[in-house]
Amino acid sequence: MEIRRARGCAELVAAEGLFDGPAREDWARRFLDAPGHLMLIAYVGDVPVGMVSGVEMTHPDKGTEMCLYELSVDEAHRRRGIGRALTLALADEARARGCYGMWVGVDTDNGPALATYESAGAEDEGVFTMRGWALG
Repeated sequence: MEIRRARGCAELVAAEGLFDGPAREDWARRFLDAPGHLMLIAYVGDVPVGMVSGVEMTHPDKGTEMCLYELSVDEAHRRRGIGRALTLALADEARARGCYGMWVGVDTDNGPALATYESAGAEDEGVFTMRGWALG
């Protein structure tokens, strides 16, 4: 297994089976062109088997931290350490970029994700709730 940074839209389109839906080239380009956005893809041979996306977030009184936006591993390749390796690779990239920390929001009933993040050294920071706005 090899982890590589996605640099082109074709890589994201080729990995769209790891996403919740089809990858659109215009959105893929916008993601890749945005400063602070990062997509790492795990490959077995030339086949994408996992991905993690991260987004840097900066605030005037806190500095910059990395948000682990999404993690996905192909079902046939789960429980082999790929999710953990992707999470740790994103943490390494965040550290190299000068981020003071990294965080992820995860559903409390998502046992596999919680186990993956714990195995990669994440700590439970307590109760979390999320609110959203549909803007479109």
